[in-house]
Amino acid sequence: MGRNRLHGKPSNGDVVLAVVAGFLFLSLPLVCFGIRSFPVNGEILTQLGTDLIGFTEAPEYRNGVECSNNTIHIAMTLDSEYLRGSVAAIHSVLRHASCPENVFFHIIAAEFDRASPRVLTRIVRNTFPSLNFKVYIFREDTVINLISSSIRVALENPLNYARNYLGEILDPTVERVIYLDSDVVLVDDINKLWSITLQNNRVIGAPEYCHANFTKYFTETFWSDPLMSRVFASKNPCYFNTGVMVMDMVKWRAGNYRRRIENWMELQRKKRIYDLGSLPPFLLVFAGNIEPIHHRWNQHGLGGDNVKGSCRSLHSGPVSLLHWSGKGKPWVRLDERRPCPLDYLWQPYDLHQHKNQYQPLD
Repeated sequence: MGRNRLHGKPSNGDVVLAVVAGFLFLSLPLVCFGIRSFPVNGEILTQLGTDLIGFTEAPEYRNGVECSNNTIHIAMTLDSEYLRGSVAAIHSVLRHASCPENVFFHIIAAEFDRASPRVLTRIVRNTFPSLNFKVYIFREDTVINLISSSIRVALENPLNYARNYLGEILDPTVERVIYLDSDVVLVDDINKLWSITLQNNRVIGAPEYCHANFTKYFTETFWSDPLMSRVFASKNPCYFNTGVMVMDMVKWRAGNYRRRIENWMELQRKKRIYDLGSLPPFLLVFAGNIEPIHHRWNQHGLGGDNVKGSCRSLHSGPVSLLHWSGKGKPWVRLDERRPCPLDYLWQPYDLHQHKNQYQPLD
């Protein structure tokens, strides 16, 4: 998943939002600031445009009689560009959950965005009135000096690296979390993914793809260096996508995995050992030592490659989660009336009021 920065001459609305963001910035701790609820001026919402405020209220989803009191923690990121995808993802989780009231969303918002965290919080609350959630502000300066250029500018957005800092962002009482990208929809019960056991002291679980050409994720500089490439010497490393992960936060914090990832990012700034955004540092730290989860939980790549964003088909086998990783996003292609066939599987979870009729052009 990648995000683009928005450029252009600031409007009056941008100035108002910048003042609000500036006030928030002064009150922030090192990594994040938790938000429960904020009143938002209606004029500010109007200035943001219908692409941000035009959402239908979701149905209210309630627990069945056999639900326990166990909480399922889900972490996601949120900004104005991916807001529509995030809303659809949340909707899909609730719609298929056997115990939707047990789900708690930890939503990590961009620090600098045309929609302030206050506004994004209100939009989520208005769309999902009974949702259990908390919004955190991610401090860009936590990671900005560690980010190197990527094959696609969108992959350089600091919010893509927020998952590296979940140990500091989330409350210490959160011992386990499912991390989800904003361009996914679930078509199965999230409790099934939550119930997966991380064996052999593993820190994360994700679908592995051992048939993929693992060498392409790193440069010749990396593979030609005997010290660096030795990191995989005693492992059988396989590619995995970081857009869907089950994470043991107790082991994550104890092992200081945030710092291990940062070490590779610092080396990348000096030697250029990979080209693809936030994924390679995770592979360097975890590949060959993750809990393999069934491929049904990440049918990824539906957004096409990182350059053309061409249409893709599903992998063989059952499907529990659809993931539009890659350049193309379903809400964009649908609005342009040039969707890929699988984009229609995303449409039922879209709660945006001003969407088109999703009919392809002749």
